[in-house]
Amino acid sequence: MNKFKMGTFFLLVILSLGCSGKFWGGAASGVVGTGAGYEYRADREMDRINDALEAGSMDDDEYEIRRDQIKRMSITQ
Repeated sequence: MNKFKMGTFFLLVILSLGCSGKFWGGAASGVVGTGAGYEYRADREMDRINDALEAGSMDDDEYEIRRDQIKRMSITQ
């Protein structure tokens, strides 16, 4: 099984070397776009839980749990 995985890995590396710069540029922009979407969602979620804490509909313990979850999923938070 290990030989199969290594063979597949090397085959994929060899095949990817033939890809054009346009392909890699498109892949990079897709990664950046996806990351930006996750960060935007994390920012909106932080705003939502801050509002819920200020309104009193969420206690401090629940706020800390949710804030930690958001920080773990986000790079910028």
